[in-house]
Amino acid sequence: MKRLPLILTTVVLTLAGTGMAGAHGDSPSPARSAGLYNTQFAWPSMEDIFRVATLQDYNTRLVVLTTFILGLASGLIGSFLLLRKRSLMGDALSHACLPGIGLAFIIMVAAGETGKYLPGLLAGAAITGVAGVGLVMAVRNTSRIKDDTAMSLVLSVFFGGGISILAMAQDMPGASAAGLEYFIYGKTASMVMQDFWLLTGVAGLVLLGSLLLMKEFTLLCFDEGYGKSLGWPVHTLDLVMLALVTLVTVVGLQAVGLILIIAFLITPAAAARFWTENLKKMLLLAAVIGALSGWLGAAVSALLPRLPAGAVIVLTAASLFLLSMIFGSARGVLKRALGHARLKRKVGRQHLLRAVYEIQEAHCENESQAPANVPVPFDELSRKRSWTLKQLRKLIQRAGREDHIESFDGETLSLSESGYGEAARITRNHRLWEIFLITHADIAASHVDRDADSVEHVLSPDMVRELEQKLDMRTVPASPHPLNQGESLS
Repeated sequence: MKRLPLILTTVVLTLAGTGMAGAHGDSPSPARSAGLYNTQFAWPSMEDIFRVATLQDYNTRLVVLTTFILGLASGLIGSFLLLRKRSLMGDALSHACLPGIGLAFIIMVAAGETGKYLPGLLAGAAITGVAGVGLVMAVRNTSRIKDDTAMSLVLSVFFGGGISILAMAQDMPGASAAGLEYFIYGKTASMVMQDFWLLTGVAGLVLLGSLLLMKEFTLLCFDEGYGKSLGWPVHTLDLVMLALVTLVTVVGLQAVGLILIIAFLITPAAAARFWTENLKKMLLLAAVIGALSGWLGAAVSALLPRLPAGAVIVLTAASLFLLSMIFGSARGVLKRALGHARLKRKVGRQHLLRAVYEIQEAHCENESQAPANVPVPFDELSRKRSWTLKQLRKLIQRAGREDHIESFDGETLSLSESGYGEAARITRNHRLWEIFLITHADIAASHVDRDADSVEHVLSPDMVRELEQKLDMRTVPASPHPLNQGESLS
């Protein structure tokens, strides 16, 4: 949930990227808007959908498979970046690539080439990207500036420099810099077979590196200090991880652009986090979600050519993230809400049954009798805790449906046999925990009721058995404090 602002920011950037991409790359020209070309929006036919789904067209097949592989690699290495709490590092890295693209273009034009040799442009992007990451690390390790501040500085400075260099490149005599802006917004449709083999090679390298260094990367993500104490080369491992991120970022620039590549790195990993607590399963899920996002996004863009593929891919990933956030089986919002509601009902039932048992216990003690399941006045029960009458009646109705209440006529309440046994068990567990806190945690008896009340509802059977053995108590012990102390608790 702490990463929700980053994901929302990514979606906003996606929408902005869509509009900007439309303004710079994929949107129709003014001539088209004037009606020289067909500008009507048309939904794809079933034949078009079938052709795209079965990858019958060469260009569609190439783009879909390329983005599929890119999503696979991005989801995998992005998981480590997310767990390392370096989500913004990917953003800084992608923006730091822009000056390299412009500089590589200028150098190649100065050398007499066209300036649009893709491996040369990607090499330039990689060099400045690594320089940006190195600068972030240097600022962090040599000053007291925090990671987020250092990354924000590098991101803005390198992106500003990149925009300036691109403007200079466009003014070079005899050079055509048209198309360089596609590295900012992405131009998936321009991919060729060379890009496919490049991405396949990078994805294989990322997969191999992640598998071989999974133990080391895991330690780096969760306990870097422990790794240092064991003598592990933590800084070297950090650089290797960032090198793999750099590879994916650089080769993904042409597909989704440097603004949106961070979403492709982080969103699948963040979505996978909602489904599992196991790292290996998370890596697998993140890779699958990333690959699925690339496949579906590219396919939708092929069916609706007016939509930029990079933006559609990221929006597809964001949609999968939203579904994961709501329905995730490990950390989903729905599961947490249901769990919270179940716990609230459990706490309310336990408070009711313990209050009834303690009133019964006090009545029997006043009459010098052994504890028994005697009727309890409703008025006395309502004064036991800070319930409203509506809340108390609701708790009694719910306990009745659970077969804990035998009768309730509005004046007196009687527990069923199972309800009385459950009330005795809850009271015993509460007092065991109170006695343990008084004996081993030096908590005053006058304050222990509230402390015990805050943890008793999550006691496991094993913990209760351990308390029984430690305190050598099998029956319901006497309360270690006057029972009227708990009347103000809710």
